[in-house]
Amino acid sequence: MNKPVEKHWYLLICACLALVTLAIYLPVRNHEFIHYDDDTYVTDNPHVLSGLTIENIRWAFTTPHGANWHPLTWLSHMLDCSLFGKTPGPHHLINVIFHIANTLLLFVVLHRMTKRIWPSAFVAALFALHPLHVESVAWVAERKDVLSTLFWLLTILAYARYAERPNLTRYLLTLAVFALGLMTKPMLVTLPFVLLLLDYWPLERFKFDELPDSRTTSKPPTINYRLSIISLLLEKLPFLLLTGISSIITFIVQQKGGSVPSFASLGFKSRLTNAVVSYLAYIGKMIYPTRLAVLYPHPAGGIPVARAIIFGVLLLLMTAFFLYHARRHRYLALGWLWYLGTLVPVIGIVQVGVQAMADRYTYVPLIGLFLIVAFGAADLLKNLSAKKYILAASAFLVLTTLTVVTSIQLKYFKDGFTLFDHTLAVTENNYVMHNNYANVLNNLERPAEAVEHFKEALRFLPDSFEVHNNYGNALKKLDRIDDAVRHYQKALKLNPKAHLTHYNLALALVAKGQYDEAIEHYKIYFGPDFEDDAHYNVATRLASEGKLAEAIEQYEKALKFTPDRVEALSNLGYAFAQKGEHSRALEYYQKALAADPNDIITHGRMALTLASIGRYDEAIEKCRIVLKARPDDAEMHTNLGILLQHQGRLDEAITCYRRALEIDPASQKARDQLNAALALK
Repeated sequence: MNKPVEKHWYLLICACLALVTLAIYLPVRNHEFIHYDDDTYVTDNPHVLSGLTIENIRWAFTTPHGANWHPLTWLSHMLDCSLFGKTPGPHHLINVIFHIANTLLLFVVLHRMTKRIWPSAFVAALFALHPLHVESVAWVAERKDVLSTLFWLLTILAYARYAERPNLTRYLLTLAVFALGLMTKPMLVTLPFVLLLLDYWPLERFKFDELPDSRTTSKPPTINYRLSIISLLLEKLPFLLLTGISSIITFIVQQKGGSVPSFASLGFKSRLTNAVVSYLAYIGKMIYPTRLAVLYPHPAGGIPVARAIIFGVLLLLMTAFFLYHARRHRYLALGWLWYLGTLVPVIGIVQVGVQAMADRYTYVPLIGLFLIVAFGAADLLKNLSAKKYILAASAFLVLTTLTVVTSIQLKYFKDGFTLFDHTLAVTENNYVMHNNYANVLNNLERPAEAVEHFKEALRFLPDSFEVHNNYGNALKKLDRIDDAVRHYQKALKLNPKAHLTHYNLALALVAKGQYDEAIEHYKIYFGPDFEDDAHYNVATRLASEGKLAEAIEQYEKALKFTPDRVEALSNLGYAFAQKGEHSRALEYYQKALAADPNDIITHGRMALTLASIGRYDEAIEKCRIVLKARPDDAEMHTNLGILLQHQGRLDEAITCYRRALEIDPASQKARDQLNAALALK
């Protein structure tokens, strides 16, 4: 293919890859955040939500939050929040943009190194369209996948340029990009190993002696290994040093972040057998991508040793096959060892988390297998006269199938309800998903359904603090207060420092009338120095349930600790007003305003109380104070109109009603008052 024609195809391929990928993933603009890691990374993270600030940048570089050290990933989320706020669509689309950039970079890098345009294009297309990659792209929390891969490919591009014409500047640039990549996800620790593989092929930086023709001599081929391997390894030492530093930081951060490798929960035999089986399971899902899930739990009872041995033997045979044939087709060694090596950090030998495997872990490793498929197919059919047509038809069929499956898989990531429901349908014994799905159902005010899934979660994990706490929340919504208390207490036995569970238990105890016990748990939640908060919260809860006498008693106890607490004084006055004790109500309103003359809530409440005892002039004055601070308060305009009408000031009252309707056209109260006033004219 001559250069002008190849350039034409090159640009057309890039355009097609970008447009097709965008078209397939565009529906994510309507997807929601998922309450499964998205809360950790964005929606419940105040540092991220407040955007890029000096304080937040400092936090990004020092926090163990999320049990990983990836400051650039944090900064990317912060930048999104600075630009788009908490609207989920743009966050999703940024992931898609990174995925498109990775697809184009992969094509550019492979074409630059191999000089073969069509196999490189097919690898990039498989990468762009494979359904196993949906998880990394359509899940906001997996920004670290797409962002780290961007730096992964940029490092390879910089390294390819360095290999073409080695000099210190190009070398340091490669090292710098690699260092930035490590700040997005520690998965890049295997990249020095991949660079060494690229030296073998397609960069061919290993130095081979002239090989005799094996058909005319029995002397075996000789390779000048020592010089080439030693020099190339020395070249990788700075990369390996950065890898070591990143690994140490990651281990420390995971300890501080609470995701210590699970050596205790899963024995070495379980982790080893799972790792062996997972290597082939990923290949199976690459070939036949069905029953994909956001979480694959470890099989109950573990994997039978016999099965692991069979899979291990198959893995060894495949390794021997690829390495043997790599003498003539070096991409076989590169692709296979790329796949095996890049999965090592996440294959489960060092277990972090509860998953047996995860689709997102294949985002980079599958590139190795895609290389074998693309370049292998081209070489396998090279002697056929109809090679171009067979390859084109096969590629079209494969990519069309992947596109359809990816589009279907993408729909499951629409929201947490859909994703968790699908995951439960395609997996077994998935207690994490039962818990997550139950939480979604509970938030959707479907607590009865949620309870059934919490039961299922506890069947597999009876000692889960989180499940017991969440189960209690659902039971409380069903007014099964005794059962809720029992599960909160179990949760606190498992994790006595869980402050939110102390808060939940306190609410339940208030509902049972056990105020003193509730106070003790509130004190733990707020801290021993904030007993006034404990009494105040009990009082507020009682007042919301209409238990005014008990609420008043608790407000008075809170005020013994902080006599000038404005909201307690105001709420206490409001409780007396609801009981009809207007003079006591006014007494506490005045105390609240003495503590804070600008407390608008108290002025508004005082206006209502003054009006109820016929002190209209004073009530009008209070209404005007409120409206000066909140001129768009439709309710207060209506109340002011009613007071003015009581005084016979009909025109002023009508003006107030009309102003209320301008602010809130749906206000039936203002409309009725206006009609009544107009009828009197």
